[in-house]
Amino acid sequence: MLQAVGIVSEYNPFHNGHLYMLKQAKQATGADVTVAIMSGNWLQRGEPAAYDKWQRTKAALQGGVDLVIELPEFSAVQPSHLFSKGAVDLAAKVKCQWLAFGAEHPQMDYQVLTDHQPENPADFKKFDRPYASVFQDFLFNETGIRLNQPNDILGFGYAKANAEAGNPLALVPIQRMGSQHDATRISHASRIASATAIRQAVIEHDLAAADRVVPTGTTTMLKNDQMLTWQDFWPFLRFELVENPIEKLHQIYQMTEGIEYRLKRAAIKAESFTEFLHLVKTKRYTYTRIQRLCTYVLLHAASHDMLQTATYVRLLGFNTMGQRYLNQIKGHLDVPLITKVTDDVVADTIQMDFRVGMLTQMINGLSQDYYRHPIIVE
Repeated sequence: MLQAVGIVSEYNPFHNGHLYMLKQAKQATGADVTVAIMSGNWLQRGEPAAYDKWQRTKAALQGGVDLVIELPEFSAVQPSHLFSKGAVDLAAKVKCQWLAFGAEHPQMDYQVLTDHQPENPADFKKFDRPYASVFQDFLFNETGIRLNQPNDILGFGYAKANAEAGNPLALVPIQRMGSQHDATRISHASRIASATAIRQAVIEHDLAAADRVVPTGTTTMLKNDQMLTWQDFWPFLRFELVENPIEKLHQIYQMTEGIEYRLKRAAIKAESFTEFLHLVKTKRYTYTRIQRLCTYVLLHAASHDMLQTATYVRLLGFNTMGQRYLNQIKGHLDVPLITKVTDDVVADTIQMDFRVGMLTQMINGLSQDYYRHPIIVE
């Protein structure tokens, strides 16, 4: 029986740090198969994926991933605890034995953090600081553990979600290597760089620098495929915010505390997405929270759209080993395995993913759901 390790990913784009993580995950677990649970066309921090899900799937498979499945949009563009819950749920659905993830402090005791969560987090909300900062300070005061690094926060989310699900997965935190996740420059002294730095190099047309820190499949993608940014979607967002009445904006998921007024005023004034973000930003509203809200606006997403649990597995691609694993598990899945999109599949199953795919298609011109089949890499 083949055994699989799940790896939650965005691969935006797939780089040498991801390749290192992949090898470490297999070495640490002895797994036969690597399953990437990959965000689709929009990402956890409320940003469009730089390359679409099919382009990133192909690069990941060429980089050594065996099987890629899509993390549904209602999990992918969420605060860390909901993102983590969706990823853990999907890894368990496809029968992974382990869940491996990068962490700044892999020795962190997640159980201690879980045991010392506040009974009612709403009791200590403060409107002059982001909720996450207040929550992290509470945990530090209770445990002495500082939970403020992005991958550590997600690791805590995976541990909490896994415990709540009855521990279906063995968690395997792996030391993150290389530059900080938000470093904006590629170091000449390292073969590993952040995805942020790689995207910046592409913007600056410095593909030679990017080539040093990514596998061959990613190099091909960077050279040949169009990279997307929030600015590409700014005209659509601006129209939605200016045109829609406040009452309609108020119905958008997580649109609270009257921020819809601030968003509308900023959209009227701003000439670019960057300027818009600066106009909206306050101590209370982080750039990430603003970007996620803007994503929900583009999708017309209400609470019932986003507060879902996956009732399907969307297959994006596989290699020979991944196909063997699929043959092993497909008769034991308790949800449908989607390999082809029809009108009924869109209407009944993947509505949010389809909306997001159409947004991407409007910019890069490539169909994201209809007429697409899983990518096969031999």
